[in-house]
Amino acid sequence: MVLGKVKSFIISYDCLNDSNVPVFSSGDSVSGRVIIEVTGEIRVKSLKINAKGFAKVRWTESRNAGSNTAYTQNYTEEVEYLNHRDILIGHERDDDNSEEGLTTIHSGRHEYAFSFELPQTPLATSFEGKHGSVRYWVKAELHRPWLLPMKTKKEFTVFEHIDINTPLLLSPQAGTKEKTLCCWFCTSGPISLSAKIERKGYTPGESIQIFAEIENCSSRMVVPKAAIYQTQTFFAKGKMKEIKQLVANIRGESLSSGKTETWNGKMLKIPPVSPSILDCSIIRVEYSLMVYVDIPGAMNLSLNLPLVIGTIPLHPFGSRTSSVSSQCSMTMSWLGLALPERPEAPPSYAEVVTEEQRQSCLEVSSGRENFDGPLFAYIQEFRFRPPPPYSEIDPHPDQATSTAEHRLDTCPSR
Repeated sequence: MVLGKVKSFIISYDCLNDSNVPVFSSGDSVSGRVIIEVTGEIRVKSLKINAKGFAKVRWTESRNAGSNTAYTQNYTEEVEYLNHRDILIGHERDDDNSEEGLTTIHSGRHEYAFSFELPQTPLATSFEGKHGSVRYWVKAELHRPWLLPMKTKKEFTVFEHIDINTPLLLSPQAGTKEKTLCCWFCTSGPISLSAKIERKGYTPGESIQIFAEIENCSSRMVVPKAAIYQTQTFFAKGKMKEIKQLVANIRGESLSSGKTETWNGKMLKIPPVSPSILDCSIIRVEYSLMVYVDIPGAMNLSLNLPLVIGTIPLHPFGSRTSSVSSQCSMTMSWLGLALPERPEAPPSYAEVVTEEQRQSCLEVSSGRENFDGPLFAYIQEFRFRPPPPYSEIDPHPDQATSTAEHRLDTCPSR
């Protein structure tokens, strides 16, 4: 019998989104298929899968131990997030070459489904950095007698969702700084910088509105600028390594001495970047907005405003957790549009109570004069007593003034 050959051996995921990209988050079910295409027949001992997820950090540093001696220090660390095994064909033992318990796969295309759940605990978002990474993958192994195992591997992406619709990430960020330039014994005027952004949390593709005021009282020409920076921090063996990268930037107009520039919502768009990673013990990915003044021949005057890049965007009509003041102002403005400028007069007594009702009431009250208790008689007698006529002019102004004065005299503060 001529043994067949494996033409293709791949892994395919059942994607949950329309973009056909395998993206998952903690608690999701990851499903897919191992696809084997063979020509002829093959005999298989087992088909196994192993799903793994790791955060790994590695970097090296050169150190001197003496005048002519140098060595390299390695720093490595890893955290396991996922380790799942499953057998799709065959049995666990595959170290022998016996012919017992083999499975025959006939010529053609064959699919073997697999499924597993990601842990409910928070997972680190997939990431590729200079000195570390966070990766998730499924690896399949096809074992056949007298042959080396065939292996295939395919990664999938995990996003640990960050909802920016929280009070912390919706809070405005602001700051102010000032700097005075000195040259030997000469001192010029100060350069001041004030900046504010509407919130701390954003998602990729959004634009940050920057409100800033730059005042140049120095003798030099300065340029206001703004930039988004990504900071990657790696931890291993009690040491840390930090990498700072520019993500996006803008610049304003040059300011001569005595001039002021104001940014009323200058836009800086966030490009497609990895979300913030804040819960991993060995890798952190953080963002910040730096608004600064470029000063020739001196240190820049800079203001750092922290950012968090999330995965769940801002709700269309504002967050459910928006500040009470903003919700109140919106409600009051709506009420202002609904209220009429001049209140309408209440209906007259004749419009509410007919003459027949009033006469019948008086007749009932006269028939009850011998009732032992006076309460019922009073109720019936005054039940439909007409209210005073409506008027926007106070008919007793003197009484209202004396009542107000009496209340002021009885105020505890006096």
